[in-house]
Amino acid sequence: MRVLVTGVNGQLGHDVVNELVKRGFEATGSDITPEYAGAADASAVTTAKYIQMDITDEGEVRARTIYDQPEAIIHCAAWTAVDAAEEPENLGKVKAVNFVGTKNLAKVASDLDIPIMYISTDYVFDGQGEKPWEPDCTDYAPLNVYGNTKLMGERTITANTDKFFIVRIAWVFGVNGKNFIKTMLNVGKTHDTVRVVNDQIGTPTYTFDLARLLVDMIQTDKYGYYHATNEGGYISWYDFTCEIYKQAGMDTKVVPVTTAEYGLSKAARPFNSRLDKSKLAEAGFTPLPTWQDALNRYLKEIGEI
Repeated sequence: MRVLVTGVNGQLGHDVVNELVKRGFEATGSDITPEYAGAADASAVTTAKYIQMDITDEGEVRARTIYDQPEAIIHCAAWTAVDAAEEPENLGKVKAVNFVGTKNLAKVASDLDIPIMYISTDYVFDGQGEKPWEPDCTDYAPLNVYGNTKLMGERTITANTDKFFIVRIAWVFGVNGKNFIKTMLNVGKTHDTVRVVNDQIGTPTYTFDLARLLVDMIQTDKYGYYHATNEGGYISWYDFTCEIYKQAGMDTKVVPVTTAEYGLSKAARPFNSRLDKSKLAEAGFTPLPTWQDALNRYLKEIGEI
């Protein structure tokens, strides 16, 4: 199976290409840089086929994709800098990447009659209440520019093809790139005390585990909307930080605060990021391991324990 993966310089794209290669599939990673610019580790992604592609350029997307002749597309590329997306000078860029780029890929996938997998987010919902969001829920009400443009991406996928997987994830961490865990570890090494919000609730997602699931899914025709995070229960960012320091053997004190007490960021964050993942098992897919186990494996992978 030949699979084109966008956003290979990012956390998830990096692991998806590795998983494809590990299984013997022909993977092509793509991103906007002339050469692969992600983590310079010993994984297969550093030697896999790479093509430079600006997904916001419709002609380039069509030419490069048709040339590569994939049998499926896993679309991981996105503008994910949530606060920067609120800056007026960035609005056009965010929309170009998350909506226009997605539309370009969806149209070429339709023309080639191949499935496309779009990685979305809990930010398409308003983040209110305590009930977990179900995959087929249509109560969309994004709180910020990032969430709105990702919802636009979802809609252009469904408008252009029936062979789609829309997989919403949350609280992502992986080896390649920046993430919450790396930030907390760095802060914990230089501060005795950290303040972390305890009223935003969700579940972390380890890209290594998620990549396995995505590759399982792309080999099927079980199209539709799915939610995918690690198992292990719903937690706050405060809970997550406490477990990070516990497993890393750090004695940094963690002080729980409300979002209001912490201070406003440029982009509003959802309080309720609980995602209902029951549809995965119902469709015959293996759920991800617990986030506690994922965190332990990740800390070992990056040399923190």
